[in-house]
Amino acid sequence: MSDRTIFILGASRGIGLGLAREFLDRGWHVVASERDRSDDLHALESDRLRIVTADVTDPGSYADLAFDDQTLDAIIVNAGITGARHQSAEQATADEVAHVMMTNAFGPTRAAKSLLPKIKDGGTLGFMSSLMGSIADSSGGYELYRTSKVALNMLAKGVAEQDAGPRNIEVLALHPGWVQTDMGGPNATLTIDDSVSGLADVIEAAGKGGFRYVDYSGKELPF
Repeated sequence: MSDRTIFILGASRGIGLGLAREFLDRGWHVVASERDRSDDLHALESDRLRIVTADVTDPGSYADLAFDDQTLDAIIVNAGITGARHQSAEQATADEVAHVMMTNAFGPTRAAKSLLPKIKDGGTLGFMSSLMGSIADSSGGYELYRTSKVALNMLAKGVAEQDAGPRNIEVLALHPGWVQTDMGGPNATLTIDDSVSGLADVIEAAGKGGFRYVDYSGKELPF
């Protein structure tokens, strides 16, 4: 049984829920957040699971979260929306741009900076990114979503350099793969179990400091 503890910010469904289940199965203590009650998350009830309410776009919802004075081995900030259906820079309104950027990039970064003191020296901070945030790999399209994930990668690198580095906390921008979730759709190539098993392996092997942009198998991705 592990004495390690992870906080998953955004665990009510999909990959976040899968990660909560995976880390519980691996013996970790898990603190998992929901915005609204998730029956699926509560179904994982265990003496090693604590469920809290938080919203990545609302600093007041997580700023005062108590972790019983314990330090965390890892945090995963798992937040993401596709954004407006049209996904077009030409059609995008200011509100649509603000919504996707705040939810996918600036909200997660602000949450990470706020919660970073809870991570032990030499721990791990993961941001749920996407290969669609790679400029080198981009084929265009999905302009709102892609741009928000590029921004997240840049901000995550900044957290690694400015905030996490002095304490040897490793920062990861994580690509979960194309996963069969509400966002990924039924034609995606990976099941949630496949993705979260790989992501958990990456988290468990991390903690060496620095910054990496990697997929669920640990493969380094191009910026």
